[in-house]
Amino acid sequence: MDLASKYFNEVEWRYIDHSTGLAPMQSFAFDDTFSESVGKGLSCNVVRTWIHQHTVILGIHDSRLPFLHEGIRFLTDEQGFNAIVRNSGGLGVVLDQGILNISLIFKGKTETTIDEAFTVMFLLIAKMFEDEDVEIETHEIKHSYCPGKFDLSIGGRKFAGISQRRVRGGIAVQVYLCVEGSGSERAEMMRQFYQRALQGQSTKFVYPEIYPECMASLEELFGHALTVQDVMFQLLYALKDLGSTLNMNPITDEEWQRYDGYFEKMVQRNDKMNRRV
Repeated sequence: MDLASKYFNEVEWRYIDHSTGLAPMQSFAFDDTFSESVGKGLSCNVVRTWIHQHTVILGIHDSRLPFLHEGIRFLTDEQGFNAIVRNSGGLGVVLDQGILNISLIFKGKTETTIDEAFTVMFLLIAKMFEDEDVEIETHEIKHSYCPGKFDLSIGGRKFAGISQRRVRGGIAVQVYLCVEGSGSERAEMMRQFYQRALQGQSTKFVYPEIYPECMASLEELFGHALTVQDVMFQLLYALKDLGSTLNMNPITDEEWQRYDGYFEKMVQRNDKMNRRV
């Protein structure tokens, strides 16, 4: 069985629309909550959309930058962005109204490789944009922000990055899609963030040297207008075309209780960073 059939054909997905009304830390707590639900068999697979305004999501390694306080001061005071540390892998990424985040949450432990989980997301993204006359590539864009093996790019310009997190038998694969606006402007902000937070100091971990021109939005790459709302519809159409069924089952009381615990962990993680700053 190929992966598209395994994960999508005649598979039920529960759609959670969190495109408005949440704070960023809530999103990561919800993904952990749904991962546990799926892992325990209390929910079918979950597909979740989320959008946040003017926030830089930092990775664990970012929280150890030698002059982190200077980098965050640049983001908050000069750029008007908040900064939080997430609980999944990778480095800093930019979230704003032109960025659509999608989480795919399905059951899996050691039998599901890291590459397989990433590939599930790639298959869905490729289906969403199959009508565009482009070739989406999956390889690291070294001089992007948050570079990784499963960066998504067109013509060498990155528009998306994928991370994943595993919690209690569930796997959450998260992608940020740069849909609207200027990819290079976002990358320039992150270039300056690292410049302020490193100040030329050598570190054991190698942080990216960002070239803003290697990043772009989908509307820039496609050469026509495209909105986040357009892409949300394309997501739902792609799931249907792949043979999936969708429900919109509400969050259960048990999930709300688990969510409180996961949210508290996010608060504690960020309190540690804020004490450093």
